[in-house]
Amino acid sequence: MKLFKQTLAAASLMGAAIAATPAAAQVSGNIAVANAPATIAFSNSLNTAFQQVNTTYASQITQLQQKSQQRQTLVQPFDTDGDGQLNQTEMQAYQAAPQAQQVQTLDQELAQLSNQVDAARVYAVEQVLQQYATALQAVITQNNIVAVLSPDATIWSNPTANINQKVLDAMNAAPTTVQVTPPQGWQPSQQSVGAYQQVQQIRLIAARQQQAAQQQQQQQQPAQPTGR
Repeated sequence: MKLFKQTLAAASLMGAAIAATPAAAQVSGNIAVANAPATIAFSNSLNTAFQQVNTTYASQITQLQQKSQQRQTLVQPFDTDGDGQLNQTEMQAYQAAPQAQQVQTLDQELAQLSNQVDAARVYAVEQVLQQYATALQAVITQNNIVAVLSPDATIWSNPTANINQKVLDAMNAAPTTVQVTPPQGWQPSQQSVGAYQQVQQIRLIAARQQQAAQQQQQQQQPAQPTGR
């Protein structure tokens, strides 16, 4: 994602240049705000890739659900106050019980399964980030943009400066095929892992908001009249 570093560096240099030169000498062009994780989170390419992960790794996902339930069943009897966690007294009782060894084994198995699924999703995000960079460059060229800032780097911006939707439209207009099986020896970059974590958080928040909106809509619907 060399492009992102270049645009942020260019923004800093341009800000210094504007402050030091007369208005007539200012650079002609637009400054935009873009958020890569927020854009790719709902792109067609990533949605398709995540669906493919669910299919390709269906066995691992099923085992994760089953083993998580087994773990909960083993630990739950020690949660005597029912608060969903073990306090110091409960933990001491749990650690002295034979179930603790079973849970430790399950934790190792869960970690291995989770790593397989997460690796596939991170690999997908890594590829979609490349598509994002291409789409971003196209939007930059089309809109005479001289600098692109992240939301964290701005104090205030006009909503029209946000180009997330334009970049998303460019991505969806030219979808790319995303592989979900990492090649042998592949290691995720720190940037890809960070983007994946942000994407997961964004998608989770959006799902919760959608669920809350649906519940509110159902509550607002008038009761159907009953027959005599």
